[in-house]
Amino acid sequence: MLAQSSGFRLHRSAPHYVLLAFLIALLCVTLLYPIALTVGGAFVKVDAAGSRRFTLDHLSLVFQDPRLLRGLFNSFRIAATTTVLTILIALPLAVCAAKYRFPFKAVFGSLILVPLILPPFVGALGMQALLGREGAINSLLGAQMDFLGNAKFWGVVGLQALALYPIIYLNATAALANLDPALEEAAENLGCGPLRRFFTITLPLIRPGLFAGATIVFIWSFTELGTPLVFDYAEVTPVQIFTGLKEVETSAEPYALTVVMLFSAITIYTLGRVFFGGRAYAMYSKASRAGGERRLTGIGAWAVTGLFTLVTTCALLPHVGVILLALTAPGQWYQTVLPTSFTLEHFGIALGHPESFRSIVNSLKLATAAVAIDLLLGILIGWVLVRTNIRGRGVLDALCMLPLAVPGLVMAFGFVAVSLGWPFGKGQPLEGLVSVTGVTPNPIPLLIIAYAVRRLPYIVRATVAGLQQTSGELEEAAMNLGASRPYAVRKVILPLIAANLTAGALLAFSFCMLEVSDSLILAQQQKDFPITKAIFMFLNRLGDGPYIASAMGVWGMALLTVTLVGAAALMGKKLGSIFRV
Repeated sequence: MLAQSSGFRLHRSAPHYVLLAFLIALLCVTLLYPIALTVGGAFVKVDAAGSRRFTLDHLSLVFQDPRLLRGLFNSFRIAATTTVLTILIALPLAVCAAKYRFPFKAVFGSLILVPLILPPFVGALGMQALLGREGAINSLLGAQMDFLGNAKFWGVVGLQALALYPIIYLNATAALANLDPALEEAAENLGCGPLRRFFTITLPLIRPGLFAGATIVFIWSFTELGTPLVFDYAEVTPVQIFTGLKEVETSAEPYALTVVMLFSAITIYTLGRVFFGGRAYAMYSKASRAGGERRLTGIGAWAVTGLFTLVTTCALLPHVGVILLALTAPGQWYQTVLPTSFTLEHFGIALGHPESFRSIVNSLKLATAAVAIDLLLGILIGWVLVRTNIRGRGVLDALCMLPLAVPGLVMAFGFVAVSLGWPFGKGQPLEGLVSVTGVTPNPIPLLIIAYAVRRLPYIVRATVAGLQQTSGELEEAAMNLGASRPYAVRKVILPLIAANLTAGALLAFSFCMLEVSDSLILAQQQKDFPITKAIFMFLNRLGDGPYIASAMGVWGMALLTVTLVGAAALMGKKLGSIFRV
């Protein structure tokens, strides 16, 4: 999605190509190299003499193993069903929000982002308390339905759909905001009904943004690790890769599984970008949507308000469950609608327990370092994409967006492969400096790099959006007055795009703080645990473990609420463009 700007562009020069080469080389080392090692591990066979040769045996074994095939099939089912469900939830909401004014619209506009403040696997805790055999819903209904025992598939799908529909909503509202209302008005004057107008005019025009968001949701749910783990749904590929990590030094099966997942995700990403992610149809004008909104009254107004209320209530259920579980005294929420005894002790333990407090500090340090790196790289990359016309910008732009298509699980596994290969593996020059496995692992540098690479697209897109709205002639004017280009960018341009940079940084920080795949796989010792790995550790602790994990999730929700509300306030409807492929 190469940035297009009608503003000033610099002519090609040697320093620009040097900067471009440096950025591409950096992304090759931190992004393509880990992926290459993972791919290589799936196609290499080591014989008894230690020699290595190319083989397809590992991949063929994946497709011959019924258990692994079931895992792939289940992962595809989860992803496809989740994506369809998110579209069915988000698209009607986006259309109503773009076209109409109705009671409490501003409130729902803020609440729509709530699902993004809780990782699905933490929300699974709350849903277990609500939907378990002895949970609140069964107690309310006086039944003994096993919602999650025999229906783990639908439990995972439902939870992920409620967590991810804001991505579709943000993309759809951003696309709808760019439409010229005169098109629909002309069709209406010609006698075209509402449904026909939607399917023949609106839907084709917003299709690129809609399906770009759907691609992200599909890949996200296809590779989601935490939710199936919490629901004990083991026959999915991400969980099979996670459990195979213990054999990574002696078995090629995890490499082969990861490669199958990688190529599946890239195929989906490519199809989404080629067929649906292209640019939208050009508009002769982009009238203000606010000016084209119609005020709903009577039954219609309250029907739309009721729709938003229903979706928001369902989306808040996991959060309510987590909060109640964090407030429950151990063993006091069993076969009752609400806990019978409350306590604030778990919140104190979540902050005061050495392991939980250290994990929060670790996450803060890792997220801060990753975002600082992303800000520096995002500004440089955005400037090259928008302000120059050098050849090769398309390659740089594609590399920056690739982390959106490459599953987090694949990236995490790739960094495990980095720690075992050159230059950190056995007998290599930097052995012991960075490691994931072993007696004294040191995964911190890899965690920072993994976080930074995964969240770089958000800051790049935010930077590009800001630069496209800021004339490059301002830089030239400053340079004509004697300023150097770096000084002109720092003193003139950066203050003008500060809101975009802040919004991108807030989003990147939020997702780094609650990163799941990298944290679960790369951090193997308690001293290195980020907050999500600590939550997972407490989940498996008997007694008060789930309550402390819920309290840690609530603290994380509070932090992310502030950051996401800030990002939404700074970027408004443009927030959805950050998620686009």
